[in-house]
Amino acid sequence: MEKQIRIAAKDLGQLVLPDFCPRCFWLKLRLRNQLPFQIFPGIFSSIDSYNKRIVHTWFDKYHKPPVWMSGLGDIIGYREPPHHSKFYLNDPSTGVLLTGSPDGIFIRGDGSHLIVDYKTARYTGTQDQLYPMYEVQLNAYTLIGESLNLKPVSGLALIYMEPITDSLSAAQDENHRDYGFSMGFSAHILEVKLDLMMLSPLLARTRDIYTLEKSPEGLPGCSDCRALQEIFRLVSR
Repeated sequence: MEKQIRIAAKDLGQLVLPDFCPRCFWLKLRLRNQLPFQIFPGIFSSIDSYNKRIVHTWFDKYHKPPVWMSGLGDIIGYREPPHHSKFYLNDPSTGVLLTGSPDGIFIRGDGSHLIVDYKTARYTGTQDQLYPMYEVQLNAYTLIGESLNLKPVSGLALIYMEPITDSLSAAQDENHRDYGFSMGFSAHILEVKLDLMMLSPLLARTRDIYTLEKSPEGLPGCSDCRALQEIFRLVSR
């Protein structure tokens, strides 16, 4: 088998986006996603972690899910998501190491599992252009989880936590604190289709793109490719 490739579940989902660029994907794989000039605000990770603590604390206290999770069916408990260093799958047919860690793993009344991912964003339903990527991401978590005896998985869902920032909320006295202010979030649940069959072709394509000796042609009009060409132009002066 050729050199092992490591890819996160979310990054695998980039293959199905309408604006997927083979050249950018090849560069990310070859650079192990260590790209320059990348800054990701830590506040979103903090909010996701707080989501998990809010839900788990409620379960521990009341032995049932919060009311806003009722759309997810008969949930009786949760499992602490494994650390990403322990949550991975080595695909033997492609040599691709699939990694990641779900935000939430819940236990249903029939003993099966529900895997969820929290998104701090405005809820736009299936019209969200990133939805195909999230669909792959959650199915990849399922594939990894079932290989680690987290089975069966019977459902997947995105939980959009939408900040409540309207003028009425901003004017409410209870949202003003001596140390700052409080912001609420509105939960919107979007169920995701469970379809593990979609993953094998994506893992194979990841291998095919990675093994190209030269970068493939980029997507016409790709803004990242244009930026890269501009960098080359500047440094070659």
